[in-house]
Amino acid sequence: MNRRQFIYGTAAVAVPVLVGCDNDDEPIVSIDENYPIGPFGATSTAEEVTVGLDLTGKTAMVTGCNSGLGFETMRVLAMRGAHVIGTGRNLEKASKACSSISGKTTPVALELSDFDSIIECSDTVKKLGYPIDILVCNAGINTFDELDLVNGVERIFAVNHLGHFVLVNRLMPLLKKSKESRIVHVSSKSAYVQAPKAGIDFDNLRGEGEFDYWAAYGRSKLANALFSIELASRLEGSNVTSNALHPGLVQTNIARNAPVLLRKAFDWFGNLIAKTPEQGAATQVYVATNQALKGVSGAFFEDCNAVSVSGDNFLFDKPMAERLWSTSEEMAQGYLIDWE
Repeated sequence: MNRRQFIYGTAAVAVPVLVGCDNDDEPIVSIDENYPIGPFGATSTAEEVTVGLDLTGKTAMVTGCNSGLGFETMRVLAMRGAHVIGTGRNLEKASKACSSISGKTTPVALELSDFDSIIECSDTVKKLGYPIDILVCNAGINTFDELDLVNGVERIFAVNHLGHFVLVNRLMPLLKKSKESRIVHVSSKSAYVQAPKAGIDFDNLRGEGEFDYWAAYGRSKLANALFSIELASRLEGSNVTSNALHPGLVQTNIARNAPVLLRKAFDWFGNLIAKTPEQGAATQVYVATNQALKGVSGAFFEDCNAVSVSGDNFLFDKPMAERLWSTSEEMAQGYLIDWE
């Protein structure tokens, strides 16, 4: 075993210290043999998982393209020939990112906490006239702060889940126009180690109860996974698939607002246990493009393979996913279209 393999093998012990998880009963994650098993793993990069792939003629859309995983995902998809629509919280951020890479890109503004911005974004994309072959719901936040409400909804949940819920809904006609379209939801391990004990605590989405930003982040990432499986169920038999994933602990700027001690710890030790953005983007790029996964839907991926997760968690809880869908529809009432 080399040093890199040893580091990744021990990361499961070190990650809870950095992400605030105090669960002694760490779930066991194993490759799900019901799905195709690929040759890539934790140290693979997005470039490596797409070697020899030609995406010419494909249109991809990546949210949060201006940094971290989103930027690397956009860069590699464009490098392989896809036309990539990259979104940032404003047009300046998106344009700067798009203009800094090679390939065909189109910058679009998207503020996921603002439903009007989501409608404007989807309308702009529709006017481009392309079917969407790949949609990577990558953008996300962790406030590391006190409770903040956006239109009466807890901000982390609003941005990480509800904003993408509206976006996917508005873009579904373009996704269905593609011969084969894939929706990729960037969730997290936090979905099963950091979410509230109830999973999605539906009575606390508007800040009614106690607020803890670690649990709030876990809740939002669980929502990503549940949205994916319910979407997969509703899209069964269509040309559109939906899968979620954990990219790994990655050295990105998502922790820029974290408490100083946590930020410093990640700065000091992150390179020992965390993936690079190139490695972190591998799983979402793999799920978005690999031909072996054609038709695969409703799975959860880690390190470029579909996985099952043991223990008490709600990762594949269908009744909770159905309730989340209904609740999300209520919260986004007036901003959704009927595509079913």
